[in-house]
Amino acid sequence: MNLEKYMLPCLSKTLFGVECLGCGFQRAFLLLFQGEFIASFKMYPAIFTTLIFLFSWGLTFIFKGIFSQKTILILAFINVVFMILGYAYRHY
Repeated sequence: MNLEKYMLPCLSKTLFGVECLGCGFQRAFLLLFQGEFIASFKMYPAIFTTLIFLFSWGLTFIFKGIFSQKTILILAFINVVFMILGYAYRHY
């Protein structure tokens, strides 16, 4: 089954022709599910920090107080840093 035809297009790239900081996440996630960890990281270097952040954030909603707000903000900051560095690595 070809899942790439069901992926959402990037609105920024479609309208303005410029990739956003999240471009490549869906394909990297698909590669991760296929077990291709290195290819996933090369496609979107922030894949692992994004998943850790989203998992932690989700757990905070399910189990109130499992992570403090400060911890979530630190994880978000680390994720944004990886997203910016990955974007710079891919385009410059």
